[in-house]
Amino acid sequence: MTLRLAAFGLAALSATMAVAGEEAVTVERADKRIVGILNRPDGIENPPIVLMLHGFTGSKNEFTVAGTETGLFTLMAEELAKAGIASLRIDFAGSGESSGTWEQTTFSGQIADAVDAFDYLQIMPGVDAHRIGILGYSQGGLVGAHLAAARPETRAAVLWAPVANPMATYATIMGKEKVAEGLAAASDQPVTASLSWGGETTLNGAFFHELPEASAAGALASYSGPLRVIAGRNETIVAPQPYPAQQLLRYHTGIEDLVLLDSDHDFGAGTSDALVRAELAPQTVEWFRDNL
Repeated sequence: MTLRLAAFGLAALSATMAVAGEEAVTVERADKRIVGILNRPDGIENPPIVLMLHGFTGSKNEFTVAGTETGLFTLMAEELAKAGIASLRIDFAGSGESSGTWEQTTFSGQIADAVDAFDYLQIMPGVDAHRIGILGYSQGGLVGAHLAAARPETRAAVLWAPVANPMATYATIMGKEKVAEGLAAASDQPVTASLSWGGETTLNGAFFHELPEASAAGALASYSGPLRVIAGRNETIVAPQPYPAQQLLRYHTGIEDLVLLDSDHDFGAGTSDALVRAELAPQTVEWFRDNL
């Protein structure tokens, strides 16, 4: 199926059947192609829908949950569907199957991708365009906060371990010296950094230039819809908790909630699916079920 909706600036929207209950979706705008997976609950006409935004170096399905063959976001999409809620999980430009290169990733670029995906959901048949939620994980939580500010009609948001202070968080991930190198680099100059969890990544200076400018708390001051922040007490990346999470709620006005789990940044999913299934997924589903 292909739809052409020029009035919204989307050159083409297409969806093709992938697996049972899911569709591969492509959102095209200008020279950008954003790929995602749409999950619709069976037997429900025009369900509410949640836009899912992955974390730094991640992709639409997120990392595989230990003890399973399922990505964290894939599992979450399944749990939402059981509650009668649709979802769209996307690859940001330069990640996964979307167009672009990883080196050109910036916060502002990912926010623009998220806005394009949100606008797509507002005109997509088969879901309730007036009941759209946001789920963002880690850097996706920062992006989700800015998306909620850009689209305050968002009915509800859940942010998992959202980045609140990018300068501090990426100094933890890459080291202070590497962040300083990135800040001094030209916008198109590649900077390669080792990551705290292993491996390395290369990003242009433009990514680092936005570290002191992006503010999840500042963005949430423009969003008054229901907000739940879920974070791990034993965080070592967005740390020390609960202070980064509390900062976001301090600037948000409206219905809000903070959930602290006995976990690290990945909610224990790197070693077991127990906490995800027992607490993270149910707390997320509950918020959307009650507020969408």
